Amino acid sequence: MLQRPPSAQLAAVDYPALDMQAEDNDPVPKFHPLFDSSEADVVLGSHDGVLFRVHSYTLKTTSGWFKSMFSLPQKEEEDKKPDAATFQVTLYLDEDSAVLESLFRCICGLPIPLLDSYDIIEPFLYAAEKYDMPGPLSIIRALIMTPPMLEDPLRLFVMACRYGWVDIAQLAATKTLTLNIFDASLRTTLKKLTTPSLLNLIDLHRARRDLLKQRLNEAPFVSDGPSSCSHCGSPVDYHTWRELKHAMIMEMDVRPLGDTICEVNLADWPQARSCWEAKCSTCSRVLYDRKETLIAIRNSIDGLQLSQ
Repeated sequence: MLQRPPSAQLAAVDYPALDMQAEDNDPVPKFHPLFDSSEADVVLGSHDGVLFRVHSYTLKTTSGWFKSMFSLPQKEEEDKKPDAATFQVTLYLDEDSAVLESLFRCICGLPIPLLDSYDIIEPFLYAAEKYDMPGPLSIIRALIMTPPMLEDPLRLFVMACRYGWVDIAQLAATKTLTLNIFDASLRTTLKKLTTPSLLNLIDLHRARRDLLKQRLNEAPFVSDGPSSCSHCGSPVDYHTWRELKHAMIMEMDVRPLGDTICEVNLADWPQARSCWEAKCSTCSRVLYDRKETLIAIRNSIDGLQLSQ
């Protein structure tokens, strides 16, 4: 079995490239076809046994981690370049071949593979951060604003917070307003946030709900206290409005963006139908102006903050 040396040490182990089959039928290590140049002076191994030939100059100029590693005193060895018959594995890395291929493509100027899901991007970013590679990090920062990534705003928010992308984090936080972040299915993702980032996100969601609740109790909306009919002066009870307000606040808990609270959706709510049908028991005058009330509700929601 091939032994992986500790990551902090350099290993110079000769393996015959054409005769690698061990007695216990271990798999034969193979070179990645894009990284098999005999001119490269460093051979890196992936977690799943794929080997990469890379120029040390490229590694040192694109990675702070490799720059520091190669600055350490090295064991003097016979000067020879890897060839088709023998090669030296300089270091085994923890990442699998898919992650290393994407990383090395970026730093070597090769076409970038399709990076269109968080399951692909997250391990790539972790590796770029680990090896201090600002180039690959900047590429992902640009790609992260494409539609496939924006479709999952919570994971985008988590990623942006981790890497300090403030503007992207603010945009992602706004887009999470379509989500109920208290849903149990999102808990695993939320656990990846630091406490300050999580609290800021909760504050944004709660603030919109609480501010709308406050505005629905102010003019031009009717008050909850004792009132009288504007036409005949008889006492009226605005309980149907209170029930509609409560329903809207509960909807803001589920979807803080408030876009579902509009004329089309309200028309289907039983609380809204009761409100529009409510009349004065004395003169039978309708208590609420449906059109003006809907406009006031929409204006109140549009005026809520979208970011912290």
